[in-house]
Amino acid sequence: MAIIGAGIGGLAAACALRLHGIDVTVYERAAELGEVGAGLQLGPNAVKVLCGLGVFDALRPLAFEPTNMVSLAWDDAHLRFREPLKGVAAERFGAPYVLAHRADVHRVLLARLSDADLVLGARCVGVAATGAVATARFADQSTIEADVVVGADGINSVVRENLFGHQPARFTQQMAWRCIVPIACVPRRVGPANAVAIGRDEYVGWLGPEGHVICYPIRGGELYNIFAGHVTQEWVEESWSVPSNVDELLAGYAGWNPAFLDMLSHVEQCYKWGIRDRDPLPRWTSGRITLLGDAAHSMMPTLAQGACMALEDGFALARNLARHRDDPAAGLAAYDAERVPRASRVLLQARQQFQNNRMSPAPPPVSRDWIFEHDATREFALAG
Repeated sequence: MAIIGAGIGGLAAACALRLHGIDVTVYERAAELGEVGAGLQLGPNAVKVLCGLGVFDALRPLAFEPTNMVSLAWDDAHLRFREPLKGVAAERFGAPYVLAHRADVHRVLLARLSDADLVLGARCVGVAATGAVATARFADQSTIEADVVVGADGINSVVRENLFGHQPARFTQQMAWRCIVPIACVPRRVGPANAVAIGRDEYVGWLGPEGHVICYPIRGGELYNIFAGHVTQEWVEESWSVPSNVDELLAGYAGWNPAFLDMLSHVEQCYKWGIRDRDPLPRWTSGRITLLGDAAHSMMPTLAQGACMALEDGFALARNLARHRDDPAAGLAAYDAERVPRASRVLLQARQQFQNNRMSPAPPPVSRDWIFEHDATREFALAG
């Protein structure tokens, strides 16, 4: 087995394949793996996968389970709603809802693999499938063969384009800043006469007509992650590593609540990116080559399910290939049948939630219960 891309989905697939005793090598274009990204929301569906992979115990001290979900208005900070979270998800869905640094999730997955499982500095430039063999070509002119090649190479996937042709990503008229502040910078009270209390152990969303900002604790509660979404017609590069600055960040939220702006003024480093997605694919597999994660279903972050779906993909792929150990083609067909409908539905609901967020007044969030209830570590049976 060969996996192209050492992101969260690619590493999860590799870990799951190793659990089933299947040999796998992950090929990553980066020359080294650094601390990329910021906060990550892990719904109960994702936590079930992390438990199945045997890594959640290592992640838990670095993660944070928020007490409540809070929604505040962008200007006067009036309380739109406050719902309990801590303990609720575990009771209802069989696993908690936790918040973590993306790098911490990446690190605990990587720790389950050996150095021999990972090849760095390997930029894939093409894939092909002939009969029972799949091949991948790299920029250094080298080629590898495998029973199965998996494209886990992100929204700009070379593997996807090789399989299904060029499909331009859709710019969603939204960009976002990602940044982190020390937890001490989080205001404790907001609104007129400081009427609304904010706990530094809560998940807080600030909702405005041209932006939606999500804030939550990570690193065991030491840091406060800020995802600052902003509606714009201006194209912003998709990469997470485009540098920005605090002045640009504050200008994007001119007129917002003073306590919120004061918190943003404490940001030391911030990065911006343009949020894009693609229409769902009817299938992810061609021959002995398949896709997972953003390569298969790049989606808007409005449901916080991008990484969660990638984790599910990785576990389901390994489970299906192990169940059809002597027939990889059948395993890939079963993987497609299981994952394509679910991921496509999540992708489209993420779009709908974004549109709902822009309404005035904004309706309550679309239910994610059906997403959280799912357990990708269990065998899947087609309905009917």
